[in-house]
Amino acid sequence: MPNQLQMPTAERLSRNLGLLQAGATVTLDLVTPAGKKGKFRTCFIGYLPKDYVLIQSPDANKLGSFGQYMQPGANVTVRGLIEGHEGAIVAFVSQIRQTLQIPSRILTLEFPKNVTLQSLRSAVRIDTDIDIKVAVDKEYWKASIANLSNSGCQVIIFNGDPLLMTNGQKIKLVVEDFRGLSNLNMEATVCNAKKAGNNVSLGLKFEESSQEQAQKLLQQTMFEQS
Repeated sequence: MPNQLQMPTAERLSRNLGLLQAGATVTLDLVTPAGKKGKFRTCFIGYLPKDYVLIQSPDANKLGSFGQYMQPGANVTVRGLIEGHEGAIVAFVSQIRQTLQIPSRILTLEFPKNVTLQSLRSAVRIDTDIDIKVAVDKEYWKASIANLSNSGCQVIIFNGDPLLMTNGQKIKLVVEDFRGLSNLNMEATVCNAKKAGNNVSLGLKFEESSQEQAQKLLQQTMFEQS
């Protein structure tokens, strides 16, 4: 599990949210009185310590029926990804203070009482279900990443029974589109391979040249699941 730390909000925002650049992508979670959950992408604008936080209001077309609940007094959860050596996700719960229409659609949030920092470490391994393609000897196979870390992953190649995979073999993983990430190409080495019915399960280690790409994928996955 990610390392989680609770710190006084003013210090946390000054030290961590200050690294979140204006315009950075954040997610906004809203739960209706009936318990229906909505998650929306928007962007971080800024904050005034001990007073308020500003974020762009999600697009009205994407809000749908949730738009009627995006009103002063509604509780929301905000999560933002801070870029860094290993990356971190900052999350806090707040309440909508005011909605603005000028100069654009903006939500003014109450300054939160607590902020949670989730750090991504090299030891983090999380379960995933990411559709990919695997290139084996220039032939592409449909596959899925079943779990992921900074250093490696487990991949399931669908209907890969004809493949003869050996330890030390080099393959390429292609992520065409995942939560805003596109055309990620990562090279990896097979550490273990075993049959799973008609599929093949591979334990892979990322090549050093692909670790930056793998880190981006891990950060985005953590961001979506947090």
